[in-house]
Amino acid sequence: MKVLIDVCHPAHVNFFKNSIWGLEREGHEVLVVSRDKDVTTELLDELEINHVMISIAGKGTFLDFSRELVFRNLELLKIVRQFRPSVMAAVGGTFVAQVGWLTRTPSVVFYDTENAKLQNLLTYPFSSLVAVPSCYESWLPKASVRYDGYHELAYLSPKYFSPCSETAEENGVDVSSKTFFIRVVSWQANHDVGESGWSEGLLRSLVGYLSVKGQVIISSEARLPDDLQIFQYVGALRHVHHVMAFCDLFVGESATMASESVVLGVPAIYAAETGRGYCNEQELKYGLLKNVFNLDLETIVSAVDELLALPVVDISTRHNVLLEDTVDVVEYTTKLVLEVSGRGKVFNG
Repeated sequence: MKVLIDVCHPAHVNFFKNSIWGLEREGHEVLVVSRDKDVTTELLDELEINHVMISIAGKGTFLDFSRELVFRNLELLKIVRQFRPSVMAAVGGTFVAQVGWLTRTPSVVFYDTENAKLQNLLTYPFSSLVAVPSCYESWLPKASVRYDGYHELAYLSPKYFSPCSETAEENGVDVSSKTFFIRVVSWQANHDVGESGWSEGLLRSLVGYLSVKGQVIISSEARLPDDLQIFQYVGALRHVHHVMAFCDLFVGESATMASESVVLGVPAIYAAETGRGYCNEQELKYGLLKNVFNLDLETIVSAVDELLALPVVDISTRHNVLLEDTVDVVEYTTKLVLEVSGRGKVFNG
């Protein structure tokens, strides 16, 4: 069977990589189409996943998104006509859903971001099936399913990832002291239109507070100010999760990386203007995450102190409960893609 997977963001590479390898081991032909967004293509290359890059991400404005929507759909349409997949899959999935609808190619869309209202409106009605975590808090089309899990478990579940302390040390972690991982983003994703991120002043003040307690590592989509360059993560992209796994706390404006930390058993603070259903669940059900919507130093510091006060045994217990409550997301994803392949007439023009 032919499977087309659309990868538009670095996190999507990780979400699909184990499913791609699994499908290929089972003899299916997989075509990955990519998007030049942040380090997406670099990650695919590092993992030796062959891909065809068909568009470049804009600066995050509505006009940029509109232009790319038209251009990428046209490019994807050409590929579908040539490759003739039995099914297409993506995270977010606007392009596969719309092109799939046009060509009558079944599409399955995986998503977990409620505030991407315009994107979801342009996607959900055209998809064959939408799959979301059970904690998803927004509207869904009739053709949808929920599962007990998080996207991040597709690559960070103990079944698929084993943190290595040596790798963490080689990439910047000092295991003899507390280590704090900070993530700041560019706010140029489609679902981020109209939002603003941390100020340089907030970042600088938080680094000052945390650096007294231990080592600080910053991962940033944009170039850091000169005085903060010393904290920049300079390790290999493919090893960042080993680094995160041996940190004592994550603080950042990336919901994905906050959730990555939680599923690795590292407490996290998600500090941004909008929330996520999975972050809410990780806070309310497991107590491993704190949501901070007031972007001021005092509020963030209060959350930092609260999580650092958690006993190690409590963190471990909560993490184990989370893992017990959730499914094997890779097996679920792969099975769903194969099932959806039989739900429509494949384009034969």
